[in-house]
Amino acid sequence: MTASVNDEQSRTAPKRSGAGVTFGIIVLVIVIAAFPMFFNLGDPNEEEPFGGADGAATEVIEEGNPDYEPWFEPIIGELPGEVESGIFALQAGLGAGVLGYALGFYRGRDKGRGETRA
Repeated sequence: MTASVNDEQSRTAPKRSGAGVTFGIIVLVIVIAAFPMFFNLGDPNEEEPFGGADGAATEVIEEGNPDYEPWFEPIIGELPGEVESGIFALQAGLGAGVLGYALGFYRGRDKGRGETRA
């Protein structure tokens, strides 16, 4: 009876506590989030010191070709900041849901394959 227990223990990987790793990741996230607050690396003369890629791309295009005309106009037009933030949050939530589903699906599939082998 003890031989089967020893064999079972040798086949499974040792369980480790991930508290230190979790704490480290939380500290890293806090540092990354707080860094821009303490070190204002944006351009203070700009209306939005941390402008996005869309504004930078428009600026580069206008500098390179002042006569450039866009091919089309946006269907909706300019949206208030609250609506843009809401749409961005919805997009992030949907992306996180799809990613979480895929990770769970593949992990469950691998776990199911492991149980059928034993």
